[in-house]
Amino acid sequence: MTSVQNDPLNLAVGKVFRRVVPLFVVMLICNQLNRANIGYAQVHLEADVGIGAAAYGLGAGLFFIAYAVFELPSNMLMERYGPKIWLTRIMVSWGVVSAAMMFVQGPTSFYVLRFLLGAAEAGFFPAIIYYFSRWLPSSHRGRATALFVAGSSVAAAISGPLSGPLLSMHGFLGLTGWKWLFLVEGVLSIVVGLFAYTRLDSRVADARWLTAPEKDALTAAIEFEDAARRTTSDSVSRWRILAQPQVLLFCLIYFAIQLSIYANTFWLPAIVRRINGTGDITVGLLSSLPWICAVVAMYFTGRASDRSGRSKPLLIASLVVAGVATFLAAIASPIFALVLLCVAAMGFKSASPLFWTIPQGSVHPVALAAVVAVVNSLGNLGGFVAPYGFGLIKQATGQVTWGLYGLAAACLLAAVLVLFIRRDRVVTAPAATRTPVQEPS
Repeated sequence: MTSVQNDPLNLAVGKVFRRVVPLFVVMLICNQLNRANIGYAQVHLEADVGIGAAAYGLGAGLFFIAYAVFELPSNMLMERYGPKIWLTRIMVSWGVVSAAMMFVQGPTSFYVLRFLLGAAEAGFFPAIIYYFSRWLPSSHRGRATALFVAGSSVAAAISGPLSGPLLSMHGFLGLTGWKWLFLVEGVLSIVVGLFAYTRLDSRVADARWLTAPEKDALTAAIEFEDAARRTTSDSVSRWRILAQPQVLLFCLIYFAIQLSIYANTFWLPAIVRRINGTGDITVGLLSSLPWICAVVAMYFTGRASDRSGRSKPLLIASLVVAGVATFLAAIASPIFALVLLCVAAMGFKSASPLFWTIPQGSVHPVALAAVVAVVNSLGNLGGFVAPYGFGLIKQATGQVTWGLYGLAAACLLAAVLVLFIRRDRVVTAPAATRTPVQEPS
């Protein structure tokens, strides 16, 4: 056991998990807070600057249009300037734009700033996945990705308790509560982004916190896997893989998952407000409950997936649970609907990290990075359709019931589509180079 603990590769990977992964989780928490805080400011934006349900939904969704448009250029610039500089740029720029949301005067400025926020954040998730590919052997990237994705649920869980007090600062120093919300969370991202610059390194060779043997072992393991990919690249075309029907399946399934996540992200506070006697603080606290439940569910489904090595059945079960619970929430009383949405969140949030383990095991290594970028870009368009569609539905009917019906149908359809995914063998480093990582104490 001692030899395993003292193995240079094991020590290096352990250091990456302790130094880098927690930082990325914090960065993702800031990311989610800044893209979703308008859900808590919605009522105040409508009252103060006249942004109705349809305009709110369109503005919330425009973020994802910009994100999809600018994601590929952002990834290209990241490869040119390196993850250290580019991830810092992404965080600082989205913090500036998010803070600028305090100057919204009406629908037009709301649309412009939401679009700019999407452009600023574009490429963040693929950049993290790319970073893992340069710093971790493939045998450890799945757990790192799962821990990273869990940060979005942590953000959703704390966003309510954080947003309520900030909104309650109404009138402090002459600013309304919603302006404090945007300002404080935007500045937080800027501070974390600048801190990240002091902690990140673009290349393993630049990491002073790794010893020379650790650098050599980590570099050798990753280069071995890169070499294995290159030996198969002559007979496999990246573009042919991108054109395969399986990639379309990935896009559709991830689109459905994102529909559920962002419909609840942007409209859950409005659903909670149907409960009699709720205010800003109670809405914030109650809105955090589904995301707290989701964090617990993600932990147990992740462990089950690691132990069984079979993520497809768990993914199907998660989507079915999400679909059934969402349907029942549409017809339940407000309080019982919140309970059902807690169950639904356990389903669709668990589905996200479970989903990303499947491309890693079914896509040829030569095209994996490109497939991740394409699926993430197109799937994230669910973040446009969900809030905009819910806004139109609420504008027309005064409620979001039919939107919940649509989410339920999308989850159940995605569960069926998972059945058609086939799994292929992935090239990994030989067993001798893949020692287990000890859990950080």
